[in-house]
Parts: sequence; structure tokens; C-alpha cells
Amino acid sequence: MVKLIDRAKARAKRHARVRSKVNGTPECPRLNVFRSAKHIYAQVIDDVSGTTLCAASSTVKGFEGNGGNVEGAKKVGQMIAEACKAKGIEEVVFDRGGYVYHGRIQALADGAREGGLKF
Repeated sequence: MVKLIDRAKARAKRHARVRSKVNGTPECPRLNVFRSAKHIYAQVIDDVSGTTLCAASSTVKGFEGNGGNVEGAKKVGQMIAEACKAKGIEEVVFDRGGYVYHGRIQALADGAREGGLKF
């Protein structure tokens, strides 16, 4: 019998491994990324107090483009950088969420860097 790989379970395992090493503080919060087939989401989290400081996604009103491709992910990265600048956050630690640093995840990170975030 062929064993099927549970992709969600494997990603959760990878994410737990990443999270054991990555922690957000008030001075340097964590930039978390989640991607689905149609959309991409990013939020900046302070793990000490357990609060989301700012968020951006391809589901917000007025978002032009498709969240399921590289261009949309880059726009979301720039949106999260603008939201962070408005809150006075300049430096974050990047949490790729168990995904490979490639494609949409890399495009979001590059967009955030272009927007002025340091990580």
C-alpha cells in the first residue's frame, strides 16, 4: 500500500521547527506569513504579549491584483512594510511559516524589504 503524504501535517511540523528558533519581541517582532491557493497573508506579531501589531493580506478591500501569484505577494509585502512604518516598526524577524523560501514567500519578503523593513 502506498502511503500518502499529509502536506498540512508536514508543513505544521516544519513550522514548529522554525518557531522553536524564531521569536518576536517588542523591539523586533515576528513577521509571519500564511499562503493559501488564492491569497497570501502577513502579520507582525509580538510574541511576548501575544498581540498582532499590524497585518496585511490580499483579501483587503481595494487590493488590486491576484494574491495567488508573485506580483500579488510582492504588493502584500509592501503593504505590510507601510503598516509597520506607520507603527514605528523598522526591524522584524522573518517567519516563513514552514514554507520553502521561494516563489510567493520570497516575493513577499522582497516587497517588505523594498518597503523599508529590515530582516
